[in-house]
Amino acid sequence: FLPIVIVSLSVWASPWFIIKLAVFSPAEYGHLLEQSSYAINSFGATFLLLVALKYFFDDSKTVHWIGLIERRLTRFSDIDAAEIGIALLAILGFSFFVPGKIQSTVLVAGIAGVIVFILMEGVIGFFSSKQKRMAAAGVASQGLALFLYLEVLDAAFSLDSVVGAFALTTSIPVIIIGLGIGAYFVRSLTIFFVRRRTLESLMYLEHGAHWAILGLSLSMFASLILEVPEIVTGSIGAFFVIAAYYSSVKIRGSI
Repeated sequence: FLPIVIVSLSVWASPWFIIKLAVFSPAEYGHLLEQSSYAINSFGATFLLLVALKYFFDDSKTVHWIGLIERRLTRFSDIDAAEIGIALLAILGFSFFVPGKIQSTVLVAGIAGVIVFILMEGVIGFFSSKQKRMAAAGVASQGLALFLYLEVLDAAFSLDSVVGAFALTTSIPVIIIGLGIGAYFVRSLTIFFVRRRTLESLMYLEHGAHWAILGLSLSMFASLILEVPEIVTGSIGAFFVIAAYYSSVKIRGSI
């Protein structure tokens, strides 16, 4: 749904019109989606960059995977909203390398990514404080906030895939089924890990996931100025997750 909203804002048309276009005129929708690729990549890259930096700047994190880098990144925790400043600088910097007629689109979409991140952090913070005052109601409320946050994060992950999917087919049902299968697999795997308490034994897996998020963000930023093959984008995440898994298993065996 997020790509539809971005396309809607890019062409200044109602979301309902874009939905009908996607269903009944997928080729035309694909063309609009391709035209909106700058906005999509800018929004997704900025939001994912903030997610990654927020994690790496957390000085309460005592376990570090790539210690040489991660320990230094925690120093930014002394600077309020450092991740937001870096994200805004990244948007501004990349906007100088895109065609002049779409600079404003890149800037607005990137700022929208910042706003969405701030809003989600605010909602989570609100319900977290509410949880302390109202334990029973707060748990459910915070769960809702985290659910919304994960939905936005999942949508940001899917943005790049949606654009790439139209290079293979313009059939909306096929694209929805394909992305749905991928999302279902990832969520099922996540639930499996949570139930088996796998993340507790694989201490670096969370680090690898956030390095993958950072890699995807940089890949989407790079897509603003050059053609990044889909295989590269997909391989970045796989590399970090597999490497983190291997490191976790290795250190677990040595304990």
